[in-house]
Amino acid sequence: ILERQKEGIKIAATQGKYKGRIHKLNTEQAIALREAWKERKYPSKVDLAKAFGISRQAVYRYLKQIN
Repeated sequence: ILERQKEGIKIAATQGKYKGRIHKLNTEQAIALREAWKERKYPSKVDLAKAFGISRQAVYRYLKQIN
């Protein structure tokens, strides 16, 4: 059973079925989030998260990204 499962997963991956999770913010929104934090438009990261409609942990991830 496991062999057939692995074969099926490999076939699905070659067909592009495994794409991963879709990000909440696109690149432009992520840049805007970083700029808003640098400019101190929001007093806390919680407020920043609420403004962009994402979780606080997602804010930390977006701020950690270099791009």
